[in-house]
Amino acid sequence: MRIFIFLWTLIILCSLPVSAQEQPPAKVVVQEIHQEVIAENRSFIGLLVYDRTSQISSDFSGLVKKVFVQEGDRVREGDSLVSLDTELLDKEIALRKVRIEQVRLRLDLAEKNVGRLETLLARKVTSEKNYDDALHAYQDAQAEIKSSELELEKLLIQQRKSIIKAPYDGVILAKNVDSGDWVQQGRNLVSLGSVADLIVRVPVEETLLRFITIGEQVPVTINAFNRELTGTILRFDPVADERTKNVFLRVGFPFQEDLIENMSATVYAPISGKRELSVIPRDALVKFEGKDFVYTVKEGRAAILPVNIVTYLGTKVGVDNPYFTPGLPVVVEGNERLRPDQPVITAGEN
Repeated sequence: MRIFIFLWTLIILCSLPVSAQEQPPAKVVVQEIHQEVIAENRSFIGLLVYDRTSQISSDFSGLVKKVFVQEGDRVREGDSLVSLDTELLDKEIALRKVRIEQVRLRLDLAEKNVGRLETLLARKVTSEKNYDDALHAYQDAQAEIKSSELELEKLLIQQRKSIIKAPYDGVILAKNVDSGDWVQQGRNLVSLGSVADLIVRVPVEETLLRFITIGEQVPVTINAFNRELTGTILRFDPVADERTKNVFLRVGFPFQEDLIENMSATVYAPISGKRELSVIPRDALVKFEGKDFVYTVKEGRAAILPVNIVTYLGTKVGVDNPYFTPGLPVVVEGNERLRPDQPVITAGEN
């Protein structure tokens, strides 16, 4: 019975809340903040679009023999997309090769005739007309074989181009033909978007253009995966939206294998001139009731400070609270379970 009472009392004591003063010291890692001259930014929602697209067509009319791709397929430069039937073309090529051989035989004979008549003419055994006729026949055979070879080369080009290939690494956006279709020269067969040129097209107010610099790097978040990237402002569209007067920025970012067009992305674009802000690692931020805070260390204890974020800098944020001074330590590891006024032991600086 005494053992039961002892165990029950121990369970009750263990379940009681422990005040911050009674909590054991927490081991934390701190990092000193610093100040930089940077611009305030704000988040803007944009869409992923292909900045480089091609409407792949055929140079020749013909019957579609096979389509090698479907919508959404990834292709490499040089991969086959569509092939046209070349049965008649193959026969024409074979016939042209036979005719070239026939002309070669005539050319050989004409060359021999010229040689013989040239010898006879030197001996004055034949007339100049006979020699001129033989020379003309030889030259005519030379011209005919050159013409036939050019025609054969043209047919071979057509045969080669009967297999339409991808001009660059891309993704198939639309497939407009299928096997058995008859296509005219220039008809759009498939639409291709360059995977290396997937960008964010994001609208911003026209009044912000004076703060935005082409080539400037900005934070980008792919919302579907909560993936943070560093983008570069490439350019802006030359025509503003007629109704809203928004201007569309085009922001590039490093190649990502799993992204598709029309996904949403958040771009943090400048909205002011540059000013001096305190820079804090994002690892130092903690959320409480939807607001941002950081822990600092004061006289060996944790002190919590509210944070007013005015700009995002990838793995860091810029804040304008006046009490954040250069050299102030903030907790970047061990802050998840930290409590205000809890004793802390600094394990090292990150």
